[in-house]
Amino acid sequence: MRAVVVERYGPPEVARVVEVADASPGKGEVVVRVRAAAVTAGDARVRGAAFPAGMRWGARLALGIRKPRRAILGMSFSGVVDALGEGVTAFAVGDEVSGTTGARFGAHAELVAVAAERLVPKPAGVSHEAAAAVLFGGLTALHFLDAVGLAAGRSVLVVGASGAVGSSAVQLARIAGARVTGVTSGRNAGLVRALGAERVVDYEREDVTALDDRFDVILDTVGTLSARTGRPLLREGGTLVLIAGGLRDMLSARGDVKTGVAGEKPEHMRRLLALLDARELDPVLQETIPLAEIARAYEIVDSHRKIGNVVVVP
Repeated sequence: MRAVVVERYGPPEVARVVEVADASPGKGEVVVRVRAAAVTAGDARVRGAAFPAGMRWGARLALGIRKPRRAILGMSFSGVVDALGEGVTAFAVGDEVSGTTGARFGAHAELVAVAAERLVPKPAGVSHEAAAAVLFGGLTALHFLDAVGLAAGRSVLVVGASGAVGSSAVQLARIAGARVTGVTSGRNAGLVRALGAERVVDYEREDVTALDDRFDVILDTVGTLSARTGRPLLREGGTLVLIAGGLRDMLSARGDVKTGVAGEKPEHMRRLLALLDARELDPVLQETIPLAEIARAYEIVDSHRKIGNVVVVP
């Protein structure tokens, strides 16, 4: 099968498409023929060893000292069941499914082996590209919005509102009945309003930390705020979520400040795909790129100007 391998940390060009042995299913696993896979900030961080401040050596110990321990990256994908491992009864060959691989990666390939419990059926009305696009950002946003108990009528500030996590967070908060303020560049203001933000703050013209408004929930998806600069923007009883936080943020996260790693619950996947199927959620797909042009996809992610999501198709 063709797959993208990353044999050393470095710029986008280190990601190369080569022929490798076909993926095969272990016990309880499913091999999926990938139709689309997202290229995410998480993939780019690992490829470039661009780990958060204070976590670089710990991340290398976990993921690989000199190169990624898992040479084939890619976490969020959608495709068709190609083979079943021992004990798998929930799916059949030919089923359309979507899912994530987590820290095992492997989705930037024609075939990927994944635990059956990490897969959910893809609705017929949802494209593989849309499904793959929404899972990374959507799962992160949904995890933290559920964790803070978001309810109708609450005020939400989303910093980085046009990115993969931010665009999902704006929409999910709006669907929940919240009043959303999105922080993005002026060129993406129209998009963020269309996604459901009542107000848009252009960070190039206005200092987020100097806003007069106070919020029940703040989701910083890009690392603009810290506990010190974000807390003054909270209403009494509010919660600040530092999704892109480094080690210092994690150590200081207590009480009204949360951070950490988002879960990848199958029920959340089903919820996101159902919203896509109902046309209530926009996957915000910036571009679909052939797998052979993976370096270009990484260049878009590395630019920090990505709008929503980028997917590759084998």
